[in-house]
Amino acid sequence: MSITIRQAQPQDAQAVVPLIIDAIGDIANRLTGEQEPEAIERELAVLFKREDNRHSYLNTFVAVEDEKIAGILVYYNGEQAIEMDANLVNWLAAKNAPNIIIDKEAHEDEYYVDTICVVPEARGKGIGTLLLQFAIDQTKKRGFNKLSLNVETKKEQAIRLYERTGFVITEPWSIIDEPFHHMVKKI
Repeated sequence: MSITIRQAQPQDAQAVVPLIIDAIGDIANRLTGEQEPEAIERELAVLFKREDNRHSYLNTFVAVEDEKIAGILVYYNGEQAIEMDANLVNWLAAKNAPNIIIDKEAHEDEYYVDTICVVPEARGKGIGTLLLQFAIDQTKKRGFNKLSLNVETKKEQAIRLYERTGFVITEPWSIIDEPFHHMVKKI
């Protein structure tokens, strides 16, 4: 298995956006201000191609196997999220979108794994673990000592994976009124 991880490019939207939606579920509705699947995908592609929000290609890394995108990592600094989310709220307001409240997902002193997802046919090959290790390595290179993520409290298999990688549950969190665990790995 030869997998490379690279910075996403705007032209990756068609492959990346469905994986973001797969990973974040109904949160995509709120982030786009849309309800219909086609509209959610279209508007998330718009956000992905922009440079000023959390789901920008600039915050996305892709795992490539046999020249195809096999997985994604959306990853950014918690402090930068404040401005990125303000940009997103302004974009949603300009669209007259409902529910334009964007929940904070990370503390300012953390790098944050927003989204990690692997295409269904490549699951079980360790690609998710490679992406997570990439985030750990990048966090260290960027001079930070905490990497965080949020995981739904009912996703026990994911929680075990993160714990095996050294993440610990540090506090309860809420995203769109759903319960999550905030997990942190000290670097």
